[in-house]
Amino acid sequence: MKIRWAAALLLSLALLPGCKDREAEAAAQAAAQAAADEQAAAEAAKAFEAAVADGNWALAKAQGDLLFARWPTSDAAERVRAAYEEAKAKGDAEVEARRVEALWTYQSQPVGRGQQLSAAIYAKEELDVDGSGRKPVRLIFRDHPDWGRSSYLVLQAGDFAKACYGKCSVTVTIDDAPPRKMAANRPKTDEAIAMFIDDEKALWRLTKDAKVMRIEFPTRDLGNRIAVFEVGGLDRARLPKWD
Repeated sequence: MKIRWAAALLLSLALLPGCKDREAEAAAQAAAQAAADEQAAAEAAKAFEAAVADGNWALAKAQGDLLFARWPTSDAAERVRAAYEEAKAKGDAEVEARRVEALWTYQSQPVGRGQQLSAAIYAKEELDVDGSGRKPVRLIFRDHPDWGRSSYLVLQAGDFAKACYGKCSVTVTIDDAPPRKMAANRPKTDEAIAMFIDDEKALWRLTKDAKVMRIEFPTRDLGNRIAVFEVGGLDRARLPKWD
């Protein structure tokens, strides 16, 4: 028994230096990895700060996102945390601004002796106006050299209420402001499913500084529907005479 115990003791003593060597090697590897991570984090922070200095908030946000995703507990991340939150907010705002700007389409085409200009936007969500399924709804502002200025809704299917062939009204709501009634009419034509909002100047003015415009309109088949337009990206300079 004593012989076996002694043999085991000698074996453990013999293995002890090898264990210490492995522990030291692991510790050295961990330290090297930590140093490499801090260096990489410092480089990411430097790229972030360069983007901030240039005022490139979208790039600054991307660089900061990388830093905080890969090295969130690094010294570099802690140092730029407050600046990152500010850059992230500005970067998100820039991305949102580009998104809503891209919702609008503009056309300029010769008509007679002048130029027809238009700005158009689709509703945020398609609507079912006649039971045949959801279809796009569009809002258009048009400046025609002969017919003047107009604003109107366009349906792809179905139709507006029959009462609108004479005169009806739509309800317009801007952001959180109270809704307001506006006169409208459906021209007696089969060329397009369109309904004009009579006071186009007032409707245009309502888009200024607005984010969302909701227009509730009567349909022929399914009663009232509400089209939601994210109007905040309108480039007003495209229709220069309207302001």
